[in-house]
Amino acid sequence: MRIAIASKDGLVINQHFGHADRFLIYEAIPLNPPFGKGGQGGFEIKFLEERPVEKYCADNEENRYDYNRSEDIFSALKDCQILLVTRIGARPEKELESMGVKTFMIADWIEEGIRTVLSGEL
Repeated sequence: MRIAIASKDGLVINQHFGHADRFLIYEAIPLNPPFGKGGQGGFEIKFLEERPVEKYCADNEENRYDYNRSEDIFSALKDCQILLVTRIGARPEKELESMGVKTFMIADWIEEGIRTVLSGEL
C-alpha cells in the first residue's frame, strides 16, 4: 500500500495539501499476521521517494486552480491509496476520493501518523 505525505520538513505531517510542493511516498507492507489475533502484526514502513509538484494553490489569483497543474498533482498521487495532510479543501479531497485515494487530516510524526491511520485509530 502506498501512502503520500505532505510535509515541510520530511519528519512530520505538517502541510496543507494546497501548499505542498512535494509529496513523500511511503510503502506500508503488512507483516504476518497484520493486526491479527491479540493485536499482533502490523506494517513495515519504507520511504520510497519524493515527488515534486507545483502547488495546488497558486500564489496569484488568476492561476489559483489551474487545470493542468491540478491534473499533474492528481497524476503524481494516482498510485497511492492514502494521503496524509494537515488540511485539504473539499474539491481536491473529492477528486482524490474518486481516484481511490483516501485522505486523512492528521498532524503527527510521519511513521506514527501512518501507523495510526493503518491501525484504524483515526
